[in-house]
Amino acid sequence: MKYYIIAGEASGDLHGANLIKKLKKKDPSANIRCWGGDLMKAAGGTLVKHYKERAFMGFTEILKNIFKILGLLKFCKKDIDFFNPDALIFIDNSGFNLRIAKWAKPKGYQTHYYISPQVWASRSGRVKTIKATIDHMYVILPFVKVFYDSYDYKVNYVGHPLIDAIANFPKINSKKFKKAFNLDERPIVALLPGSRKQEITKMLQTMLTLPDLYPQFQFVIAGAPSHEASFYKAIIGKKPVTLIQNRTYEILSVAYSALVTSGTATLETALFKVPQVVCYKGSAISYAIAKRIIKLKYISLVNLVMDKPVVKELIQDDFTAENIKKEFDVISDQQKRTSLFLDYYDLELKLGSTGASKKTAELIIKTLQ
Repeated sequence: MKYYIIAGEASGDLHGANLIKKLKKKDPSANIRCWGGDLMKAAGGTLVKHYKERAFMGFTEILKNIFKILGLLKFCKKDIDFFNPDALIFIDNSGFNLRIAKWAKPKGYQTHYYISPQVWASRSGRVKTIKATIDHMYVILPFVKVFYDSYDYKVNYVGHPLIDAIANFPKINSKKFKKAFNLDERPIVALLPGSRKQEITKMLQTMLTLPDLYPQFQFVIAGAPSHEASFYKAIIGKKPVTLIQNRTYEILSVAYSALVTSGTATLETALFKVPQVVCYKGSAISYAIAKRIIKLKYISLVNLVMDKPVVKELIQDDFTAENIKKEFDVISDQQKRTSLFLDYYDLELKLGSTGASKKTAELIIKTLQ
């Protein structure tokens, strides 16, 4: 069978890679063409476009690059027609993927969506488009299935793929890790400033106000694999921090606490049982627009799944050096840390068991048979 998979960022690349592995295991003759990253390519997909070519964040950034995006959409449609897949599989990245789905469904392609667009967070009117253009939806959060049930749209709840990714991650020896990267014996505070250049620049500058205040800790930046070290070093300057790229899970597995840019990383940090402060700041225009259309109590996946404020969220004007220091002191308190650990274990139970990629691959292949 022929599969065409479209993912749009680092997390999509990770989940897409695991899905490719399971598809190939169930269908040894699988021919897979994909938009994603290095992980999907390494898993056996033929990479058409790397996600970093369309890593645009926020409304203003998308407007600035609109002609490039339109060109990519046109190219993607031509490439799908050239490949003529048995299954067209979308992973998150709704802005791009739903446009392709609208075009693909009338042409007779069988459409699958793994990891639903966040219609439950904003613009719920998109459910109408999803029902009309997506044949099979696979959701990874329990409340998302409940959301779609309310719209009379049958979806498959497969559990969260991060459970698999982290359960299968090899145990890291803290002393060996520190020695390998010339770190000392002080506890590690992980700084996760995001994966796109615009957000890294905004987030890291404020995060870097912390290291000078806490010499008893060593601060490690988890660098995204798609950016050069020179990009980070221009922001870091002479701050007492260490940059380690493409080692996020290793860093989290030995971290004492973390500052995390809102996104999938907040869930990853929680599953590694690391106390965290969730941070986010966008451009003033993007934030003003987002605030009008996003109707949620929380921004982090941890709090959304638990439906309560498990981790502190510092958003936009609240994301300041003073507030970071205040909340860092809170998560350094042993009583607070114990409370967080208990909530993290409950979170893991809510996300379900392992096997999300395997279940999704089996369901996709079953529809083709």
